[in-house]
Amino acid sequence: MPTHPIASYTKSARLFALYQCLPRSEADAMSLTELMQNYGDNADNYTNERKNLENDLIGLNQIFNDIFYSDVLVRVPAWGKNISGKTARFYIEPSFSIDAINEQTVFFWEMLDKYTANYLPFSFKQGITDKLTQLRRQDKDKFHQSPLGQWQDHLITLPSIVQAPKLDSEVIGIIHQALLQNRQLRISYQNKWEEKPTQRVVYPKGMIFIDNMVYLTGFNPVDDYIDDNVLLKEHRNFAVNRIIEAVVVDKPIPDWVERDAFTLDNLQKLGKLEFGKNIEINLVLKVQKYACQHLYERPLSQDQQIEVIDDTWNQVSATVANTTRLQDWLVSMSQLSVVIEPSELQVVILERLKSALELYEY
Repeated sequence: MPTHPIASYTKSARLFALYQCLPRSEADAMSLTELMQNYGDNADNYTNERKNLENDLIGLNQIFNDIFYSDVLVRVPAWGKNISGKTARFYIEPSFSIDAINEQTVFFWEMLDKYTANYLPFSFKQGITDKLTQLRRQDKDKFHQSPLGQWQDHLITLPSIVQAPKLDSEVIGIIHQALLQNRQLRISYQNKWEEKPTQRVVYPKGMIFIDNMVYLTGFNPVDDYIDDNVLLKEHRNFAVNRIIEAVVVDKPIPDWVERDAFTLDNLQKLGKLEFGKNIEINLVLKVQKYACQHLYERPLSQDQQIEVIDDTWNQVSATVANTTRLQDWLVSMSQLSVVIEPSELQVVILERLKSALELYEY
């Protein structure tokens, strides 16, 4: 905010300072008299300064129209309409800001808008949509002429077969608050196998996106210990859609939670962010040749190797984490592939297939 009356600056500086002082919502719209409290304080020259304020508002509105092609500076009643004894009030559209717009910016927000379509709760998704509206409003002509500016007409995200669960925006907001403030979190958590939710305190660490599910990852309350492995036993993941209630506890999380060993990257490498044993294994599959094509395009790991066995089969080798998602994928590929190694995983897949077969044999 300006440190001196706006009227004391040159015209260009006055316009910029006036832009800063204008309210950002219709509910807070200000009259000329109210704006004069920041604009000028010279009682002897009040009439001239008020007229300058009126002209500066008109000039600022013209700039927004000429440069941003937008009526972001709103007058109530609207510009050009006769006031007819009413008190005119002014405000800036809340979604507007002076941001640099380029093709990369538009591309990023368009992709983010489409990618999160089936993942985020409505209130969070709306923020992304509002940002796109703001970008389009800043330079309508260039936006529509730019190849990247037309991405909204060429992008769509198809939902997963199983739809994303409903998320409570208030719960997510409280989780964010606890994470950003390094505070403990009290949650009411509904396990899917229990009738009533349980109350528990969590040392929150971060959030995980797996397919269209969102999880809170953190630790059970426990005293510090010199051995990281002891503390890792208290690590837990919670499906956010099963958190019925969340409250930030006004206590900081212990310093040990911030150790390098417990960063999200390290927790992922340790296999703590997914379900299953998460132990790194050397997976060997026998895959039908035509079904193996997509593994050339989307390999299982960076060290994946594919060898031709004969005209029908290929052998695929890869170092992967033994997660529930991996097992689900192997079951889905069961008519096209066979687990060769490790034998323990082969047994697990075989048992799952036998259980499925029993459901169909009646």
